[in-house]
Amino acid sequence: MAFDACMMVSALSEIKKTALGARIEKVYQPERDEIVLQMRSLEGGKRLQINAGSGNPRIGFTEINKENPQNPPMFCMLLRKHLQGAKLSEVSYAEFDRIAYLGFDTRDEMGFPCKKYLIAELMGRYSNLIFADESKKIISAMRTADLSFDSMRQLVTGMAYAEPPKQDKLNPLVAAQEDFYKLFDAAPAERQCDKFIVGAFSGVAPVVAREIVYRATGHTDTPVKYCFKDDVYREFSLVMDRVRNEDFAPCIILDGERPVEYSFMPLLQYGKLECRPMESVGKLFDTYFEARDREQRVHQRASDILKLLTNAEGRIRRKLEAQRGELADCEKGSEYKKMGDLITANIYRLSRGDRIVEFDDYEDMREDGSFGKIKVELDNRLSPAANAQRYYKRYNKAKNARVELAKQIELGEAELNYIYTVFESLTRAESPSDLTEIRDELYQSGYASRMKSYSAHKAHAPTVAQFETPDGMRILCGKNNTQNEYITHKLAAKHDYWFHAKQTPGSHVLLVTDGKEPTDLDFTTAAEIAAYYSKAEGDNIAVDYTLAKNVKKPAGAKPGFVIYHTNWTAYVTPNGEKISSLRRGK
Repeated sequence: MAFDACMMVSALSEIKKTALGARIEKVYQPERDEIVLQMRSLEGGKRLQINAGSGNPRIGFTEINKENPQNPPMFCMLLRKHLQGAKLSEVSYAEFDRIAYLGFDTRDEMGFPCKKYLIAELMGRYSNLIFADESKKIISAMRTADLSFDSMRQLVTGMAYAEPPKQDKLNPLVAAQEDFYKLFDAAPAERQCDKFIVGAFSGVAPVVAREIVYRATGHTDTPVKYCFKDDVYREFSLVMDRVRNEDFAPCIILDGERPVEYSFMPLLQYGKLECRPMESVGKLFDTYFEARDREQRVHQRASDILKLLTNAEGRIRRKLEAQRGELADCEKGSEYKKMGDLITANIYRLSRGDRIVEFDDYEDMREDGSFGKIKVELDNRLSPAANAQRYYKRYNKAKNARVELAKQIELGEAELNYIYTVFESLTRAESPSDLTEIRDELYQSGYASRMKSYSAHKAHAPTVAQFETPDGMRILCGKNNTQNEYITHKLAAKHDYWFHAKQTPGSHVLLVTDGKEPTDLDFTTAAEIAAYYSKAEGDNIAVDYTLAKNVKKPAGAKPGFVIYHTNWTAYVTPNGEKISSLRRGK
């Protein structure tokens, strides 16, 4: 669902109820297009997130802690200067548009009381965050724009803030019944009714329009000519009454564990998919956007790694394909030996100058007792004995090449599997330090020549993911090969238990026993974490586990590669929500 005006009103309603009067303690900018305000109210600490990115713009409380850059951006420093210690005194929005106004009571450089505004324009690729004074004069903006960029609207320091031009649509909160009927009657008969609603009224997302039509007609794609306007208007009015009365019931639509949609009200159009109520808009956003934001951050910050790995994968695949082709040709080696044997056996019949000769094929006996025929090409410049030696040399060359090619193919496949483990590590990367560890790992693994403008960093102890089982035991989980090695070969004690998804790239997971005997639930929980943080999908995922002392790393092996012989295997079906609830720290 696009973040529409209905959803924004529900988020602002939650902010007004719980944070009005709260004091700003800290200002963070973890992403280029995201601001987090750490505030303190009578209800405790809150983290207000304002995402002005083009992909997932939104505003609401968050419980997700992101790693902040060591050097804060200039916009963040400016907000810290003006807003730290300020109180949130005003929360409002433009005329049913995706523009939120946050007013703060603070003091100027001379110590006199004043007011400052954060104006969040949350409109897809036009999203922006503007910081203004009490007269709405722009102090700074996350993204400035002037006429040199062919913009019809200037956002530069010192200018008075002006809202974006209004669309030629009606405000659904104030539209009268006759206005709705007039627009409905003028709509093309073949046009889908949900598209009519989106095109005629501002601030309504397609999913909300489809829900209105579904509740009125039983289908989401009903054309206007098959709709009764009284029914459509009734459902339209009920939705708008929710917004006017701030009667919000945030929910999320789940396909299994995968979030597919969200809304400020229950959605009936998804049939058998689960419509799960959420306790707050902030919790809804965290649930829906956490995985998406992480994937987007990885693609933005790890584009160089993805390019390097993609090129390496293509290069290795092409090389393996060529080597397998050569190996297939080596299978002709037995034919070369057979040719040499036939020439040697019939050498008395041959003479220099022969080009093609025909021999009896003693391996092809027919039913009448005769033999099949086989033709052998000769070099007419060589003697018969030299021709026989030529075929024997080809046979020996093919035999030696087969052995060497088998070794090279094995090495290529091992490197390809290593590349897949790094790809898998990228999907689990949660912070810039995780990506730095992956870059260091690739650098140390021999990819330095392909990493431009990169130098090795000083080694430091990796920060691994930590969990706690319901019975109180600690579990460590690596998010990349560097962390996997650290867990398995540095942190593991001999009586700890080591887990890994069977025969698939994934995390090394360590059940820390501290000399105690784990319960069945401890073993199951650790196996579920290993299955969840692996490439394996589906139910009943096989997870190998053994004592950590049985896990060894072969000499010269790639990072993260280990061998073990004494192990047990568990079959588990991981649950993402359960595993997230067991997470401790970062």
